Formats: sequence, structure tokens, C-alpha cells
Amino acid sequence: MKMDVYNSKQATVLAVDDTVTNIEVVKGVLANDYLVQAAISGPVALKIIAKQKPDLILLDVMMPEMDGYEVCRQLKADPATKDIPIIFLTAKSQEEDEAKGLSLGAVDYIAKPISPPILKERVKNHLLLKASRDYLAKQNEVLEEKVLERTSQLSSLQDVAMVAMGALAESRDPETGNHIRRTQYYVKALSQKLAQTEKYREYLQPDIISALFKSAPLHDVGKVGVVDSILLKPGKLTEEEFEEMKQHTTYGRDAIEAAIGSLGSADNFLQFAKQIAYSHHEKWDGSGYPQGLAGEDIPLSARIMAVADVYDALISTRPYKVGFGHEKSVAIILEGRGSHFDPDIIDCFNAITEEFQQIAQRFQDKTTLE
Repeated sequence: MKMDVYNSKQATVLAVDDTVTNIEVVKGVLANDYLVQAAISGPVALKIIAKQKPDLILLDVMMPEMDGYEVCRQLKADPATKDIPIIFLTAKSQEEDEAKGLSLGAVDYIAKPISPPILKERVKNHLLLKASRDYLAKQNEVLEEKVLERTSQLSSLQDVAMVAMGALAESRDPETGNHIRRTQYYVKALSQKLAQTEKYREYLQPDIISALFKSAPLHDVGKVGVVDSILLKPGKLTEEEFEEMKQHTTYGRDAIEAAIGSLGSADNFLQFAKQIAYSHHEKWDGSGYPQGLAGEDIPLSARIMAVADVYDALISTRPYKVGFGHEKSVAIILEGRGSHFDPDIIDCFNAITEEFQQIAQRFQDKTTLE
């Protein structure tokens, strides 16, 4: 694939030499193919380059004020100019002189007197090499942008899929409304507050909080396995019916485990989703279900979800109950500190109850009370 730097513009070559005759020779060789600029000293060259970067620099070594080696050193030290190819064009033709020039970052070293055909070919080749590097760099930038865009799209798709799956479970109970969205944002708010504590600061990094946010909609996905006669019953469940209702935690865990098995691996959000679906009805004192776990044996994700889920259940009206107001719901949650709920999480909840109320109002439906 040919990279031609001249397709979009004529390349600019800056000739830096304190001898006007040498500059005229360079112009005579290159002017038909390139825009040739001139500088009669190192400082003048640096000023020109600062205003408009050339595509290539032909640089003499022996100049007053500042020699070519120092000009090269300064240009290569500056990120804005370090990629401009520099060809030393000089009478200093000893091997050590050439080695020094190349070690400073020059791409070539041509000895005077100048051979016009050699100069033309060297300049052409190095401009083509520069065009190739620039093209590849641009392609890498485009590729990185596409990867980031695709990653963002996949993340958004993942979010939508999780909410959709959760909504599928909740759709069998039309009274739940925006319960999924509210609990999802409660979980995020609690996690962010908990991340400010010394105990959880190191663990609850932004990627973990993001995974918890994504996984929260699946907390009741197991409801799809509960028969309608129990799930949609308007009155109080019998003991046997309640035992069946409790099975939604196991149904949810099994469904997510099956998804993990199909993928062959599990991101954090799937692991959290499994923990939440299975354990968000556990209680701090061990009186919950399905396993009767207690304290920190209950996964942190499930302990956070428990607060979010119960708060939303308290403020929401259902066929079998009237929703409580925000203040009463908060009071009930606080009473459960150390029995139903993790004390650390409740302390964080107590600090952000207004944020919970704002989330409830933001995603309010007809069954949610302010």
C-alpha cells in the first residue's frame, strides 16, 4: 500500500544552514517537488518550527550560536516536534560524527558536497516513511476509538439486557412498576456511600459499584419460576405458598448459574447477580432465607440489595398492603439495624435517606408514595 504525503498537500522541507550558497543548492535540487523553507541559524530554525512544523528538516551541523546537534537535541526532546524526521547535511563526515547524529534521533546523515540524486531520493524515502508512520498512528487512533465505542455499546447493551430480564420477571406482577429502576439506583447510592468508609474503601472501586448497579435488576429474576396462583395472589400467602414463593431465590440462582455455564466464565456483574438473587432475603441475625446465613457470611452485594429492596417494598402500595411514607419506611429500616440489616450499611443508609427519597420520586409510579 503506497503512502503518498503529497496527495493532500505539498510537503514542506526546512533547510537549516548558515551558508546561503548551501541553502540555494538545496532549493535548486528540491524546489520542483517540495516547498523549501530556509533558516540561517539554529535559533531561527526553532522559531520557524514553533510557528509551523515542516514535514522534514535538513540540518547542518557546524553553525554559530547553536550547532545542529543541539537543534536536533531540542527538537527530539519536545513531544510536539520529536517525530519530525531530521537529516543531517554536513561536511563532518567522520564515522563518529554520523554516529552522534543518529544517536540524537536523526533519520539519516548525508555528507557534503551534496549529490543531488542522493539528496532527492533520501528526502523522498524519509517523507514516505513519515507518511506511513503517521497513517498507522492515525489508524491506531481510529481503532482505539472504535474499540472504546464498541465497548461502550456492549456495556449499554448489557445494562439494557439486565433490566429487560428483570422486567420480565417483574412483569408477572404489574403492581411493581418502576421497582427495578428504583432499587438499582438505591444500590448504587448505598455502594458509593459505603465506599467512603475505611472498611470498604479499597474494595468498592468504581468498577465494582458499576457491576453491582448492573446486577441489581436481576434480584427477583427467579419469580419467573413461581406459579401465577401464588405470585399474583392478592391476599396473604399460606405457609405452604410462602415456602414455594421463597423458592424464587433458588430459581434465580440456578438461572444465572446456567447463563454463566453457557458463557464459560462470569464477569463480576453475573457473580453479583447470582449472589443477590439467591441471598438478598437473608438477614443479619440469621433468620432469613434460603440458607439462614448470618452476618458477613451473607455476600455484601446481597446485604446492600436487602436494604434497597425492603425500603422500596415499604414505600410501595401492593394489592395486599398500603405503602408507608418515606419517614416511616426509614424508621422501620433503622429499627432493623443489627437484626435484619448489616449495621454498617444501615449507617450509610441513614446518611443518605434524602437521596433515596429523590430516587423514589424520580422513578415514581402510581403505587409509590412520596
